Amino acid sequence: MDKAYKIAVIPGDGTGPEVAREGLKVLEAVSKKYNFKYQTKIFDFGGERYLKTGKTVEDIDIEELKQYSAIYLGAIGHPDVKPGILETGILLKIRFSLDQYINLRPVKLYNAAFCPLKDKKAEDVDFVVVRENSEGLYKGMGEFKDKGSKDEVAIQISYNTRMGVERCIRYAFQYCRERNKHKRLTLCGKTNVLTYAWDLWQRTFDEVAREFPDIKTAYAHVDATTMWFVKNPEWFDVIVTDNMFGDIITDLGAMIQGGMGIAAGGNINPAGVSMFEPIGGSAPKYTGKNTINPLAAICALSMMLEALGEKMAAEAVENSVIKVVQSKLKSLGAGKMGYSTSQAGDLVVKNL
Repeated sequence: MDKAYKIAVIPGDGTGPEVAREGLKVLEAVSKKYNFKYQTKIFDFGGERYLKTGKTVEDIDIEELKQYSAIYLGAIGHPDVKPGILETGILLKIRFSLDQYINLRPVKLYNAAFCPLKDKKAEDVDFVVVRENSEGLYKGMGEFKDKGSKDEVAIQISYNTRMGVERCIRYAFQYCRERNKHKRLTLCGKTNVLTYAWDLWQRTFDEVAREFPDIKTAYAHVDATTMWFVKNPEWFDVIVTDNMFGDIITDLGAMIQGGMGIAAGGNINPAGVSMFEPIGGSAPKYTGKNTINPLAAICALSMMLEALGEKMAAEAVENSVIKVVQSKLKSLGAGKMGYSTSQAGDLVVKNL
């Protein structure tokens, strides 16, 4: 029986629709090559919809998204909407409601010419960050005291549960084992200062590690991690960390792999519906110019295919991106590739 998938597509804002279009172009080509079927539905969640209706994502929308095999996202962020509204009402709403408790961010250098680090080769930058995606400081818990007064206090709570921490750490150990490269998992935290949350993380990490004797373990403070990303990225294989630290270090990771134009991520529910996206944002200044780099969105498509079980198709897409990055592009930056957005997508299709 032919395989068939239902893909929810959220093109979103700014350049999101442009890069999502190229990803769907590649999906059409690779599905024919590897004999699987799919159907898509476009969801108009984003800034324009919010400005017209005042709506972001509602519970009824979440119930519909639960019926899909995966979600493919372009970008969210509109210059006419106050920061935080769309991010909370769409991105976090989907992540939390669908329990996408893992944010998976590969950091892989395809062409050493695009790496800002001196003398680093492609094999030196090849690691994955497993970020807890549903708790911590991004839970949105806290309060103001005496707001607006000179004695105002703002409290933001880092909320960590044993269940949430353990399932993230366990996923990271299993992922490290299946990745089967250096089989080294690094816990990135701040145990010397954040003594409650990171006491829980460290204890849980040590306990779960006993179940994975084949995995070498290490610990690094988050500030040291940012230093070593630049100085010795080859030290890392898989890194596991909390929501906020993961958000920070993965953007640094994106830059050492060549920039936002190549960086993709997945919001993963291993037993449910996951969402895949380029991480560069909506980049509104490039909207409609056909100059934005679509390769991050195409890499996100590769991640989606792998999660769906289409491993050969996923590998073919990534290998095609590698060929294009190594032999065709002048740069990974918007407007500097030497090709338009649509032409870059065509090159990936051609090299499948």
